[in-house]
Amino acid sequence: MTGMGILEIAVFFAIVILLTKPLGLFMARLFQGERTFLDPVMRPVERLVYKLCGIREDVEQRWTHYAGGVLAFSSFAFLFVYALQRLQGFLPLNPQGFGGKLISPDLAYNTAISFTTNTNWQAYVPETTVSYLVQMAALAVQNFASAAVGIAVAVAMIRGFARQKADSVGNFWVDLTRATLYVLLPISLIAALLLCSQGAIQNFHPYTTVKTVEGATQTIAQGPVASQEAIKMLGTNGGGFFNANSSHPFENPTPFTNFIQIILIFLIPAGLTYTFGHMVGDTRQGWAIFGAMAVMFLVGVFVCYGYEQAGNPILVKHGIQSAATATQAGGNMEGKETRFGIASSALFATVTTNASCGAVNSMHDAYTPLGGLVPMFNLQTDEVIFGGVGSGLYGMLLYAIVAVFIAGLMVGRTPEYLGKKIQQKEVKMAMLPILATSFLILVFTAVSVVVPFAKDSYWNPPGPGVANLNNAGPHGFSEMLYAYSSASENNGSAFAGINANTPWYNLTLGLAMLFGRFMFILPLLAVAGSLAAKKRVPSSSGTLPTHGPLFVGLLVATVVVVGALTFFPALALGPLVEHFLMHQGKLFASIAFPIWS
Repeated sequence: MTGMGILEIAVFFAIVILLTKPLGLFMARLFQGERTFLDPVMRPVERLVYKLCGIREDVEQRWTHYAGGVLAFSSFAFLFVYALQRLQGFLPLNPQGFGGKLISPDLAYNTAISFTTNTNWQAYVPETTVSYLVQMAALAVQNFASAAVGIAVAVAMIRGFARQKADSVGNFWVDLTRATLYVLLPISLIAALLLCSQGAIQNFHPYTTVKTVEGATQTIAQGPVASQEAIKMLGTNGGGFFNANSSHPFENPTPFTNFIQIILIFLIPAGLTYTFGHMVGDTRQGWAIFGAMAVMFLVGVFVCYGYEQAGNPILVKHGIQSAATATQAGGNMEGKETRFGIASSALFATVTTNASCGAVNSMHDAYTPLGGLVPMFNLQTDEVIFGGVGSGLYGMLLYAIVAVFIAGLMVGRTPEYLGKKIQQKEVKMAMLPILATSFLILVFTAVSVVVPFAKDSYWNPPGPGVANLNNAGPHGFSEMLYAYSSASENNGSAFAGINANTPWYNLTLGLAMLFGRFMFILPLLAVAGSLAAKKRVPSSSGTLPTHGPLFVGLLVATVVVVGALTFFPALALGPLVEHFLMHQGKLFASIAFPIWS
C-alpha cells in the first residue's frame, strides 16, 4: 500500500464522519414531523402530493398496514417497469429506435424486480437495449422510489424502539413522500449539477457516429446520464446508464467525481445511524452502531487494497515489476481504470459492496482472489456495513437483537435493547431474514453448479464445441456464488465473467432479489410493531450497556461469525482455493470442479 492511497481512504472516511451528524439530525427532525429549513420550498409540494393521492398525514398505521403499503407500492412499481420495457418501441424519447424485442419477457421480469428491490442488477447492455424514456421513467424513477422505501422502513424500525405502548409505527405513504422530497431529490439535484460541471453528460441527442484516428467507425452513446448517476449513488442503487458503469468517462469523468460518488453512497446510511440515536433519545446508541460498521469497513478496505497492491505473484516470478513507483502503479491493475488506480478502485469496490449499491469503477472479476473475496464477503454479511439507504440500518438492528440475545444467554438474563425486552418473537423474526438470505445464496448456487441448463442461453444444453458461458474451476464457482450473493442481498454488482442473461439466471436471480428484499422487510416490520407495543423497562446492574466498545465488539463478532460459519465452506471452494493455486503458480482452472461442459 502507498501513503497516498492510505491518505485517500482516511480523508474519505473523515468526510463521512463529518457529514453523519448534520444529515442524521435533519432526517430525525424530518421524520418526527418537526420543521426543517426546506419546509418553505417543499412543504407546499408535500401537501399537494397528499391531496392528489388521498393521503391523510395525521393517520398512522399498524405494522401490518405499513407492510401492506410497502407491498402494494412495490407491486405497482414492478408492473410499471415491466410494461415500459416491453412497450418501449411504441413510446417516445427513443431516438435509437430500440424495440421491445430487445428485451425478452424473462429479461424484463428480471430487470423490473431488480430496480423495484433496489438491486439494479443489469443482465443487459443498457446503451444498446433500452430507450431514454425507459432509462428515466422506469429505471431512474425506481432509483428514487426503492431508496425511499428503504428509508421509510428503517424509520418505522426506529419508531419501534423509540415508542412504548403504541400500536402504530408511522404512515408509510408520509414517510415515502418525505424521504423523496426532502432527502433524495435535493441532494440528487446538487450532485447531478456537480457531475455535469466535471464532464458527466446530460442530453437527449441521438448516438453520434464518428471516425477514429485509425479510420474505424465508432458509435458514441450518450443521453440523460448525470441525473441518473446522482440518484444511483445516493440511493445506493448502482444501475449504470452504460454497461461500463462508473468506469465510463461519461458517468465518472475524473478522480474528483469518483470521490464524490463514493461519498454519496455512504452519505445516507451513515446519517441514519445518527437519526436512530437521536430518535431513541440517546445519540451514543447511534454512534455505537456507526462504530461497528466503521470497524468492519476499515478492515475490509485495507485487506482489499493490500492484496490488490501486492499484485499477482505469478507475474512477479516472471520478473514483472509489481511494486508501486513514481512512474507506474504496480500491483494488480487488470480491470482497473488508470484514471483511478488501485487505491481508488479498491476503496470504491469496498464501499459499493458495503452498501447495497452495486456500482463499479473496476471489474471485480479481475481482482486477486482475496481482493475479490472482500466484496463478496461484504455482500454475505447482509450488507450491514453501512449498507443500503435504510436497509443497512435495519439490517444492523436485527443483528443487534441477535447480539443482545447471545449476551443474555451468556449471563442467564432476559436480553434487553434500549429498554425493550427482547423475547422469543423478536429473536425468531430477527433470525428469519438472516436464514432466508443464506438459503437463497447457497441453494441457488449449488443448483446452478450442477444443472446443465444453468450455463446455456436456452433451456437445452449447447451442442458439441459450444463453450460454457462462465469460467471453469474455482473462479467459475466464485462467479456463481457472487451472482446469487449480489442478488439475494440486493446489491447488483457482479463477477462479470458470467453471462447472466439466460432464462435460468433471469428467473432464479429475480426470485433471489424478490425474496431477499421482502423476507427482510416483512419480519423487520413485525419486530417494529412488537417493540412499539412494549413498555420501556429501566436498566439495572445486569443490563448490558449497548453504547460502548464492548457492545461494538459483540456486534461486530456476531455479524462476522454468522457470515463466516455460514459461507466459509463455499468461500473455501472459490476464492480461497484460487488464492492457494495462484501462489503455487498454477492456472485458476487447473483444479477439477463439477461445472458442466
